[in-house]
Amino acid sequence: MKKRLMTAVCLLCGGMPAVFAQTEPQDSLREVMLDGVEVMATRASKNTPVAFTNISREEIKKNNLGQDLPYLLSMTPGAITTSDAGAGIGYTTIRVRGTDATRINVTANGIPVNDAESHAVFWVNMPDLASSVKDVQVQRGVGTSTNGAGAFGASINMQTGGLSTMPYAELNASAGSFGTHKETLNAGTGLINNHWAFDLRLSNIGTDGYIDRASVKLNSYYLQGAWYGAHTNIKLITFAGEERTYHAWNYASKEEMAKYGRTYNSCGEYVDEDGHLNYYKDQTDNYTQKNWQLLLNHSFSDAVKLNVGLHYTKGDGYYQEYKMDRKLAEYGMKPYEVDGETVKISDLIRKKIMDNWFLGGVFSLNYSQGGWNVSLGGGFNRYDGDHFGKVLWVKQSGGDANPDRDYYFNNATKNDGNIYGKASYTFLNGLTAYADLQYRHIDYKIKGTNDKMDGDNHQFFDVNEHFDFLNPKAGLSWELNPRHRVYGSVAVAHKEPTRNNYTDGNSFDLPKAERLLDYELGYSYTGSWFSGGVNLYYMNYKDQLVLTGELNEIGEAMAVNMPRSYRMGVELMAGIRLPMGFTWDANATLSRNRIKDFTETLYDDDTYEAWRINHGDTHIAFSPSVILNNRFGYNYKGFEAALQTQYVSRQFMTNADVTETLLDAYCVSNLHLAYTFHMKAVKDITIGCTIYNIFNEEYENNGYAGSGYYTDGGKKVRYNYAGYAAQAGINALAHVILRF
Repeated sequence: MKKRLMTAVCLLCGGMPAVFAQTEPQDSLREVMLDGVEVMATRASKNTPVAFTNISREEIKKNNLGQDLPYLLSMTPGAITTSDAGAGIGYTTIRVRGTDATRINVTANGIPVNDAESHAVFWVNMPDLASSVKDVQVQRGVGTSTNGAGAFGASINMQTGGLSTMPYAELNASAGSFGTHKETLNAGTGLINNHWAFDLRLSNIGTDGYIDRASVKLNSYYLQGAWYGAHTNIKLITFAGEERTYHAWNYASKEEMAKYGRTYNSCGEYVDEDGHLNYYKDQTDNYTQKNWQLLLNHSFSDAVKLNVGLHYTKGDGYYQEYKMDRKLAEYGMKPYEVDGETVKISDLIRKKIMDNWFLGGVFSLNYSQGGWNVSLGGGFNRYDGDHFGKVLWVKQSGGDANPDRDYYFNNATKNDGNIYGKASYTFLNGLTAYADLQYRHIDYKIKGTNDKMDGDNHQFFDVNEHFDFLNPKAGLSWELNPRHRVYGSVAVAHKEPTRNNYTDGNSFDLPKAERLLDYELGYSYTGSWFSGGVNLYYMNYKDQLVLTGELNEIGEAMAVNMPRSYRMGVELMAGIRLPMGFTWDANATLSRNRIKDFTETLYDDDTYEAWRINHGDTHIAFSPSVILNNRFGYNYKGFEAALQTQYVSRQFMTNADVTETLLDAYCVSNLHLAYTFHMKAVKDITIGCTIYNIFNEEYENNGYAGSGYYTDGGKKVRYNYAGYAAQAGINALAHVILRF
């Protein structure tokens, strides 16, 4: 799929998902049978005492112009998104309630999506997955028990598309600013012989990026087939993505932006033999990920249903980068002679490689009858991954440096098993009691050498960790009448450290597992034209792994344990639906996020002597205290218009409350216009345009920061540094959809 499937022909359509998403009608009872059971055990229902938001397929389709899936969830209360390339395509991520992506549990059809080691979700490895997603539920806080890495801020539960009973085809194309384009073909057979159905998606996405050279090339496919029986349904899904992304993770300091412009990107920068500044063209990340899922649903009766899912994911890829003035010893190479001089430091090109697989199975047995709703579920997953690196080229070595061999190699394995039981009972007066208990066991091993040095040798790994977690949850939900509902819950969650917590931290100070005690209290009102709600939360942490503000050398955020910290806040939601086609959705998250009695440790540049500074209570990094979302919409006879706005207050990028390393507050608005009409031989056509950042706000939504010190005349002198991820100003995409 190296060529575009079709060329975009019109100006775009877009908008942001509504706070109170509308439920899309099902194609048939068979679709309900096939899809409705798969994720019920890990999803919240209206009587579950947790905070959650449902985003429908229709809302996802309106906004799916090419940006990664996190950007399609940006109207979720407490959520903010970031983009390395500055335009929402490529390396993107999402935070909820200030917690980073490694603490957000993500599943697809109940199967874990988070990388087993890093716990992150690399959306760039699953291009255009949004085009194959039927709906999404975002649970905030601990939520319900699920499979995969623990949820410490939210859970994102995706259900892939249902198989239509009727044949269909759809062509979807976008084009616009920064050379951005997206072409998607969707097609389905409909129901064949009352038992079989197949669906296919092919996607191609590309962009030059807002940031200099931050280009992205993405190809993907999604294929699913299903067999329908009277009581048993089987679905086989395979989807894969291939990405090539130029590095843009260095970000830029304010001084660099002032000198070179906001789009400055230092990745790949080097000085050639003539003293000219150049950029290495292959400073790219290249990765292929293939996923398989086999899902079985069986109904023993109307009350008892069994769901089983088997999965396998294969990933392999590498990234290359030009490194200037590196010690050859860091790469296991000996000095070499040039014109009679011994060279110990040189420019070189290195390649870091990953080769891994992830497999396992999940299940849930569900019983629902007479006010009871009971689930017994769990899963077991195994990960095996190799990490190694090669030097491809050394400047002026003439081959004497002996590159092109592994200079580090380590293997990681992880076994992750869990079992949970959930039960809820609804009394006659609308009161529902809920209980949920999960046991989770993890074995994690890393053996071999790291790419980082420990003295004169490469750091050696001998990690052999075992974790046993018991996670109870309980709560009450009271439906006073069909319009009014109140709920309250308390939940305990534990989470093991990520790979980066081991590899990027101090070898003498291993990371510890985290514990969270989450309290939620909420009220919601649902009327014929107005909906509203309020949710109060208090999240009390022990040994929370908090972002330090620093990045490792591949742009990933680093974290350390904080003995005591908390997040508390209120989430407000409101929505209006008027008969004349006007809609209004808004939500606000007001929070206080603090580390108790924070002690900062700085190291001398020359002697590495530690300097410890107690700051008392401080803000948690990357945790804004105010997030506001607003969307005005209008629909009339196929015409749709929407204006979506997000305001995010300032954020500290470290935990020491250093004002020199702040992310300033920003307010960004997107305008969406679209028109749907009918023509012969075509079911319908949608054309439109979305203008992003319509008021041309100059802002940054991510970055890194840190501090150090040096000694001058016996006096300690502190210094601070920071880099910022600049985001695009006003830009637009064209969009057209042809449905057959």
